[in-house]
Amino acid sequence: MRKFVIALAASGLVAGVATAQEQRNAAAPTPQATPAPPIDRSILHVQVILDKLGFGPGVLDGRGGMSLVNALKGFQQSRGLPVTGKADQATLRALYPYRSVRPTVTLTIDQRALAGPFVQTIPKDYAEQAKLDGMFYSAPVEKLAEMFHTTPAVLAALNPGTRLAAGQKMVFPNALPTSRAYPDDATPQWRQTLAQLNVDAAAPKAAKIVVDKSDKLLRAYDAQGRLIGQYSATIGSASDPLPIGNWKVLHVSPNPDWKMNPKILKRVSDSKQAQIIPPGPNNPVGVVWIDLSREHYGIHGTPDPEKIGRTESNGCVRLTNWDAARVALMVKSGTPVIFQA
Repeated sequence: MRKFVIALAASGLVAGVATAQEQRNAAAPTPQATPAPPIDRSILHVQVILDKLGFGPGVLDGRGGMSLVNALKGFQQSRGLPVTGKADQATLRALYPYRSVRPTVTLTIDQRALAGPFVQTIPKDYAEQAKLDGMFYSAPVEKLAEMFHTTPAVLAALNPGTRLAAGQKMVFPNALPTSRAYPDDATPQWRQTLAQLNVDAAAPKAAKIVVDKSDKLLRAYDAQGRLIGQYSATIGSASDPLPIGNWKVLHVSPNPDWKMNPKILKRVSDSKQAQIIPPGPNNPVGVVWIDLSREHYGIHGTPDPEKIGRTESNGCVRLTNWDAARVALMVKSGTPVIFQA
């Protein structure tokens, strides 16, 4: 997420809470900037509906891609349709009842949306990260982008020339939930995180989670074996392969810190010292850790939603922060989790 801030500023969407010097620096044009492809509202409309139904299309960007193809396949499977991965006529008919859900929403920014804390630059070194008060967003625009399940670059494309400031109206992908009635046992901080990520409290309960290495997907099934949710995932790597087998959820840890242990991370030198990285949306495990019965493995979020399904992980199952938070609401201690090839 962090790398988008400069590109966004160059597009004209500048944080109103930055210092004058920061704004002057941010407003400077980026050399050799490549214009992003246009946003297709029809594609965005399909993405938004699928996102609300629990078939995560990844970043809401109106541009399609493999995450949308997979989301369409999941939706088609759940509705007993031919699985084509395309928005064909049969699929569009099945989506038609949800057409009142518009692809974008126009909202007025208030001061709370712009409020920090923020960390302008997050160091790459784990020892330096451990010294931070928290792995916070780098700027208000990064916070707003994740809130609406997108990226700063997409917000810039939807709001050309707009200055980000309190009282300003802006267009967002319509990620608003149908309910914020979160569980009674959720802590105030976790409620705040769920609300900030626009996670729908009406998420169905999963009787089983299946993580498929071959197609990089996490699927949720109900007690009748029906597919009720599907999310693109980053799953393991050559050095840290997914541990195939049957596991279960031990517990859910909202807003976790992350214990960076070189002894169990194969891509980190053993000469490094162990560190505890503080909580925050830019924490390496994101906003939630779903601990599994396989030691050192879990399902968690990420600070880089646009990379889901495209990069490797340290062996765990990584989702966007908003998808990980939704899955956290769907499972409980003891929920079976199957890792398959």
